[in-house]
Amino acid sequence: MPTRPQKAEKRTSGSAKLCAGLVEGGTTPSMGEPRPPPFCGGPCRSSVPVALQSLPPVARLGCPCGPQLPPTPGAHPECTPESSSCVFPPSWYRGTQLGRVGSTRDTARGVLVLTESGLSMVDWHLVKEMKPPRTQQEWEAEFQKYQQFPEFKILNHDMTLTEFKFIWYMEYSHRMWGRVVGLAYILPAAYFWKKGWLSRPMKGCVLALCGLVCFQGLLGWYMVKSGLEEKPDSYDIPRVSQYRLAAHLGSALVLYAASLWTGLSLLLPQHKLPETHQLLRLRQYAHGTTALIFLTALSGAFVAGLDAGLVYNSFPKMGERWIPDDLLAFSPVLRNIFENPTTVQFDHRILGIASVTAVTALFLFSRKIPLPRRTRMAVTSLLAVACMQVGLGISTLLLYVPTPLAATHQSGSLALLSVSLWLMSELRRVPK
Repeated sequence: MPTRPQKAEKRTSGSAKLCAGLVEGGTTPSMGEPRPPPFCGGPCRSSVPVALQSLPPVARLGCPCGPQLPPTPGAHPECTPESSSCVFPPSWYRGTQLGRVGSTRDTARGVLVLTESGLSMVDWHLVKEMKPPRTQQEWEAEFQKYQQFPEFKILNHDMTLTEFKFIWYMEYSHRMWGRVVGLAYILPAAYFWKKGWLSRPMKGCVLALCGLVCFQGLLGWYMVKSGLEEKPDSYDIPRVSQYRLAAHLGSALVLYAASLWTGLSLLLPQHKLPETHQLLRLRQYAHGTTALIFLTALSGAFVAGLDAGLVYNSFPKMGERWIPDDLLAFSPVLRNIFENPTTVQFDHRILGIASVTAVTALFLFSRKIPLPRRTRMAVTSLLAVACMQVGLGISTLLLYVPTPLAATHQSGSLALLSVSLWLMSELRRVPK
């Protein structure tokens, strides 16, 4: 059995001989002729800048073929037997890892809203707050700061120190996890950038995602501040602005979707699908359905921010009526869409029903088109997750929004968006 050094040597040798990465000048072993200028071993046959010729094969990110390793027969139908198949590159690792931790953080923010823990930490420090209180005196000082703000005065005036510790640790965990998300992206990205492993388009993608990570953290504190402000004219319980909550969730969804799309684009080989009229329509339907799913998930922020899930706990009717009397109770009418809990719940119901209807229509239309097995699996998975999400939403409503079920429903929206992005990736057009 070959030893580990022998395997590594064989792998390196195979990569060099089979044009799996950068091929240095010299002679071809089989032909004895001078080699052409360095090129990629995949189907694109793109030239490689001289400055990058010294990099190892796995370092070449951003090529349409992706990084190359020794050949895997049949892995890419568009590749020749002499070329090799794409494997898991560092950029795929960044995209998918950031997507995983980002999706967990999105769910954690939803749990904070459900447990009303988001206003327990009344200040923000990038480094100082990473150390939690340890002594009794430190905890009492932290509790005294919380007592100066509206949530304690109006809602939690009888809260004990033990109860405060629970909601404080909930918010603390969310903030620390946000820092983990940032470091999980920024540190590997900086390392790959320094090594010169990123192409120019990939550098632009890295900078955009890095900006979104930083913006997301600042937007989170801007949202929390809205719940700490004194509102003498308001008789409502203290809560963060639903507008800022929706902005915070929306930016998180954009960050997650961009990270996942980057990972899928680098990981999954593209199908060579015939550009028929039916395929073009299916691709357009998939894009529209994904946009509708995103909008439905975003409307959930207004439901959570206004506690709109507790207004009418019946389905399919809202109380005894299909259209409730207080649907347009606010003036001007436009305020109802974003500030009237009844209207917000009504809109979320309509968007949810429209989403599952669109997914069902997309599935039925796709049955008429010959699709690859993986693409067919994506369509079927999208329908299954959509049905599950509708069931979770109705159950959450009828059971008066229990926290575990509501958190699962919020996670389901992220799963549905993920599968729809997977389907879009499967149907993307192959560049000429």
